[in-house]
Amino acid sequence: MAALERLPETFRTAPFTVDEARTAGGSYGQLCHRDVVTLSRGIKTLNHCPDVPLALLTRPYTLVTGYSAASHATAFTIWEMPGFLPGAQVSTIHISRQFPHTSMRRKGVTGHRTRLFSDEVTNLSGLWITTRPRTWMDCAATMPLDELVIAADHLLRIPRPAFEGRDTPYATVSEMEFLLDRHTGIRGIVKAREALGLARIGCDSPQETRLRLATMRAGLPEPLLNARTVLTAGVAREPDQSYPEFKVAVEYEGATHSDPRQVEKDIGREEDYALAGWKEVRIMNRHMANDAKAAVQKISRALYDRGWRPSPNR
Repeated sequence: MAALERLPETFRTAPFTVDEARTAGGSYGQLCHRDVVTLSRGIKTLNHCPDVPLALLTRPYTLVTGYSAASHATAFTIWEMPGFLPGAQVSTIHISRQFPHTSMRRKGVTGHRTRLFSDEVTNLSGLWITTRPRTWMDCAATMPLDELVIAADHLLRIPRPAFEGRDTPYATVSEMEFLLDRHTGIRGIVKAREALGLARIGCDSPQETRLRLATMRAGLPEPLLNARTVLTAGVAREPDQSYPEFKVAVEYEGATHSDPRQVEKDIGREEDYALAGWKEVRIMNRHMANDAKAAVQKISRALYDRGWRPSPNR
């Protein structure tokens, strides 16, 4: 390894391009060293490199061929977007290239040829990658509708600065509508428009989105989502879903709710609702099986007890 010691430290922990190595002072002899492995034309790595994050593995592929960016399932994974995307676990790297240039053809790469506007691509620590909204649109053709709605809710939700370090959503409805209007006619665009129409601002998790979609399809009223609700003087809550007209609050209990401290908080929350005359409906993961039928039944019964009646047209 002595012959490689003059290479920058970053080259020892992640793949790099030959041009980067030569610019950094790497010689032809160093790049032909037995510990240097060729991943693809113009891309090298050291054979002792441990498994590297997908973003670092993908980065050089977006540099060796111009007008290229990580996209589709690769971008979906790097952005850690929620929802089930078929094929996302396959090891192939997805790279989109700007039309009219030809798509990338390399071993281990699925190439796409598309139209990319400048605001649909960003640089993430040296990696050229499609933005979150553009990635969402690119995945529309292969994602099931509900999973696409889950991803859209994720992009639209208002973040909580204290926990996430940001105060603006990844996208707004108008921005996503503009994106879809730009690309009329591409594969999956009809489904993307339908998903955006079903998306709502306020869902904090995939299960909350699934629950909301299930209740709406069952003909229940559309709930408010994580809306601040004043129960009594000085007491306010933000139920996952709420029906103020009927004083029904729905709370989805995730895995953290088994923690003793969380259990105590949940009991206090339940008491707050009861004192204010509200009925709390607690939904567990087991209620979400079979398209959330059990969850829908629990919420429907609570609403019925409070005076709601289904539409006679259903």
